[in-house]
Amino acid sequence: MTASADHLTEMLRGLRLDGVDYSRCQLAAPWGVVYPPTHQAYFHFISRGHCWLKTPAGEWLELADGDAVLLPRGGGHVLASSPDVVASPPCDCRVLEAYGNIFDVEGGGAGAHMLVFTGRMTFNVDLDHPLLRLMPDLMRMSDFIAYEPSIPHLLDAMGREVAMDRVGAGGMLARLADVLAAAIIRAWVEGGCGAAKGWVAAARCPTVGKVLAAIHAHPETDWTVESLAELMGASRSGFAERFAEVVGETPARYVAQVRMHQARQWLARDKLRIAVVAQRLGYESEASFSRAFKRITGLAPSQVRAAGEASPVAMFTPPAEAAE
Repeated sequence: MTASADHLTEMLRGLRLDGVDYSRCQLAAPWGVVYPPTHQAYFHFISRGHCWLKTPAGEWLELADGDAVLLPRGGGHVLASSPDVVASPPCDCRVLEAYGNIFDVEGGGAGAHMLVFTGRMTFNVDLDHPLLRLMPDLMRMSDFIAYEPSIPHLLDAMGREVAMDRVGAGGMLARLADVLAAAIIRAWVEGGCGAAKGWVAAARCPTVGKVLAAIHAHPETDWTVESLAELMGASRSGFAERFAEVVGETPARYVAQVRMHQARQWLARDKLRIAVVAQRLGYESEASFSRAFKRITGLAPSQVRAAGEASPVAMFTPPAEAAE
């Protein structure tokens, strides 16, 4: 395993699926389905045939047999047999078989048939987690099976869970979808797709990737620019310049986001007292932690704790300044 693969593993270690809505869709042209914006991630895998995808930015892309796409932040989009088809909400499809959050559906007209595996996945972090924010709106992997030859077997296993209606099918399907999402991300990174900056550049870069892996593995650590530069084996100025060039923001800002996102999970999910969270993150007082939390998130810790898991996902409002 290469060093960059190790770093990618560490960066993704804390990113898991808490739930998945899964569908195996058999569609006949003409057809079109609208997928509205959501707080979940979307994935689609074209198993047979081809179709068109209208991206969140409004661009039409043709998807062929074997292509996969992942929209990690749930951007609104359209799948259709051709760009000139009038799309409709997913509920217009006919549900043939359903088990909890697992669906087998068909729809469309009398034309060419296609098979697409699609789903909505709930990550265990909100959409403003720094790792998700570094990802592009859409990850596309052409000829996905060439990079991941095990995918047909994985999809077959998912199909069997849909069809057999066994005890624990929902949990099994969620774990299989977890593997599918990770495979799409890995193939996308290794396939050389994406811009030179941002998430993919960070995942590929052996030095910056090492730093990001450490930050995500230990968000409670009081990381400084100096300590991160030492980890990278560079001078303070050289490290800060390289980090900003690859990631797109300063080390201090990124560390602050990761730490406060961890704080939000402790407050909203685990219901820890504010004083306990402040202590875990090394703050001298509850008041100093609360000021830092509000500066980064735009919310008071007490608001997040009271709202619990229903607290707003758009938590990172642009602060005047991130503390180093």
